[in-house]
Amino acid sequence: MHEFRVAVENRDHTAIEALLADDVVFTSPVAFAPYRGKPITAAILRAVLRVFQDFEYRREIVSADGADAALLFDAKVNGKSLSGCDFLRLDSDGKIVEFTVMVRPLSAAMALSEAMGAQFEQIVAESSA
Repeated sequence: MHEFRVAVENRDHTAIEALLADDVVFTSPVAFAPYRGKPITAAILRAVLRVFQDFEYRREIVSADGADAALLFDAKVNGKSLSGCDFLRLDSDGKIVEFTVMVRPLSAAMALSEAMGAQFEQIVAESSA
């Protein structure tokens, strides 16, 4: 089982942040431009754990060299069921350097966008601390 999956399933914010490279690039399913850097990415992931309900990874696909992983999940946001995938790319030290999230259906993506928008002030404050 992928270390990131274990950290998320345990809601271990410290372990999640420790797995991020300092220069990680996070591509959100609901934002146009990617977010760059560990502080903002860690803050976003903490917010995601606050807004997702009934979150569960259901499948994991890892490349032969272990540098790429796809973690498929199901969750709910404000009563809307969604399916998604976390695409992770790791560096030679095993740190996440690229993190891309995709979700479906559109109605759930819109609910996620609204829920994360409500978290934005806290995300910015946490990433600046």
